[in-house]
Amino acid sequence: MSSPAPALPGQVLNGHNRISTQALTSLAKAAAADALGVDAQDIRADWSDDDGLLALSLVAPIKIPPLKAVARDPGRVAAFGGTIRDRAVTAKAQILATVAALSGASLSRVDIRISGARISEGGRVQ
Repeated sequence: MSSPAPALPGQVLNGHNRISTQALTSLAKAAAADALGVDAQDIRADWSDDDGLLALSLVAPIKIPPLKAVARDPGRVAAFGGTIRDRAVTAKAQILATVAALSGASLSRVDIRISGARISEGGRVQ
């Protein structure tokens, strides 16, 4: 018996690679959690077909500073990365890029519905 030759980078091998919906959903939730500064378990992700591409719909809370702290120092909003709307727009692009890069899936868009707020003393979401 001989062992198969090792695969070379860029070599095409026969067969299929499939990523399950559950794996894509876990990846999307992790990317969204990172972008929005919340726990992945607090995020709901749904997929739909968009003319052959995947459309991702997320429902998630977002991390915000305490309102009393913002009233005392409006600069706290900037320290968190901007307004909730601005951060959601930025998160969409970040989530789309992360999911596409790590999964190889072709996403048409990411829709985010902010469902609540998680109060945090910390600053900008990484």
